[in-house]
Amino acid sequence: MKTVQIFTVAALSLALAACNKDGENRVPSGIISVDATIGTMSKVAYSGNAASFEPGDNLTLTAWTGSNTAVPAVRVVDRVKHTLTSGAWVPETQIRWADMVTPHYFVAVSPAREIASFTADAYTLDPSAAKFQQSDLLIATRVDGLVADDHLVELPFDHAMAKLNVVLSFRDQWTALPREDAEDPNTEALVASVSATGKTTATINYLDKAVTATGENSAIAMNKLTNACWTTLMVPQTGFRTVTVVLSGNDEWLGGNGTFVYNAPADITLASGKITTLNLILGRDQIVLADDGITITDWATGVTLPDGEAVIPEED
Repeated sequence: MKTVQIFTVAALSLALAACNKDGENRVPSGIISVDATIGTMSKVAYSGNAASFEPGDNLTLTAWTGSNTAVPAVRVVDRVKHTLTSGAWVPETQIRWADMVTPHYFVAVSPAREIASFTADAYTLDPSAAKFQQSDLLIATRVDGLVADDHLVELPFDHAMAKLNVVLSFRDQWTALPREDAEDPNTEALVASVSATGKTTATINYLDKAVTATGENSAIAMNKLTNACWTTLMVPQTGFRTVTVVLSGNDEWLGGNGTFVYNAPADITLASGKITTLNLILGRDQIVLADDGITITDWATGVTLPDGEAVIPEED
């Protein structure tokens, strides 16, 4: 789901004054005040698709003049942190327009962070449940050129990260006999962990809202929603194909335990602002893709990937 945040910019002290020795009049710089309306604006939620901004949330705001294709070294507003307090975004320091006629360009990042580069900022994902919302990086830009007379600056926030859900279902391997009289004979196997194999580091171009994965693949522990539903944020990347499911605590006579590895025949999409849901069925010694397969949705219905299967790795 695309998120939209509205910044109302009020230019104060608009009285004309004599500003130079030639006696020419000009409009002095005005204070930029930020007033946020929540409305349909959203960020990631641990369970579900979105949640509203809340008091205590923060962002980093930058504004500049000149070119809209690059952020200069000298800026009108230089990475100023704002915190949402009682319905208003409060800056740590007062911020002003450079003047009332020059086009200004804006980029905002939430949560607030130290930005070392606007085109290749190093980022490391923390996919843990405790850091779930902090890791949902939101980026907003306005590079169409706004002047103080416009007053209203609307900044659309987009999710930089992707979200991965894994939904498990189970065949009757773990169901006690007799099964004939049961209305729903299938019993869930106990799942100890689910992990995705992918990259957790990236560089971020805030102006283009582009994320480029870097580094090596590793096992990324997913967060448990229920025994059969697991979720995590992921760095957008190509080459993602592997999910590992570990069962533990099951009766050896009723299905037992094991490690199941799903290897997709083609890359599974992990895109900024998209939720990828992987539906898997665990059965005797294998995982197969469910009929609803892999779905990609906005955080518009996307592609469904072809069926595949995974097997328990053989022991050496």
